[in-house]
Amino acid sequence: MHSARILITDDEWQSRSLIRKLLSDHFPGLIIDEADSVAVAIEKIRQFKPDLVFLDVQMRGETAFDLLDKIDKINFGIIFTTAHSEFAVKAFRYSAIDYLVKPLDTDEFKIAVEKALQRIDNANSSSSQRVEYLKELRSEQKMPEKLTVPTAEGFLFVNIHDILYCRAISNYTEFHLVNKQKLLSSYTLGYYNELLKEHNFFRIHRSYLVNLSHIKMYKKSDGGAVVMNDGEEIEVSRSNKEAFLKILNL
Repeated sequence: MHSARILITDDEWQSRSLIRKLLSDHFPGLIIDEADSVAVAIEKIRQFKPDLVFLDVQMRGETAFDLLDKIDKINFGIIFTTAHSEFAVKAFRYSAIDYLVKPLDTDEFKIAVEKALQRIDNANSSSSQRVEYLKELRSEQKMPEKLTVPTAEGFLFVNIHDILYCRAISNYTEFHLVNKQKLLSSYTLGYYNELLKEHNFFRIHRSYLVNLSHIKMYKKSDGGAVVMNDGEEIEVSRSNKEAFLKILNL
């Protein structure tokens, strides 16, 4: 979308200049505006009506969430820029909100913007529900019970306990749920492994990440295999067998 309207919100002019330059270099034709504070950003959002907002998490004693709390309807995409803690980064991931860690990496920047612009083209730019979930994660500082899964149709909130296993399909991940529903996410299995391994999931194979709570049986064989609650039999790779059996206390 060459005519997309982009608002860069950051209290440091160097950061705003860098983002503007990266956008101009790699995505020519965009309409770009800037804001250096929460108050200015709110006014610009109302007047400029951006499709995508780059939002610095901390700005002059205020936060990006102070800004979002004052917006009636979040009908634009968001890419947070942050130098925040490990937990903050995980919260972004669980809520499927795009973020970039400072100092900005050019390749990561291009990927994030390409995804965001594609969502605008597909009319999937609404972020309200995901932002609310992100606020909840940040405020409660506890293990989340849900995972936001981006699909071709939009974003689905999935109960983590309801995930039987995940299967890698090229650079995509196919979720298999307890209700026999399948979801295809545009994120990799490695991405979800980092999030779900703290929720009793284990990567038994290069292509499979399983919920240990939904294993019905372990079958001894060359490398071994597990039978899931839905009857699916999944091979355990030889390289992962020892660590897997140790987790199961076998």
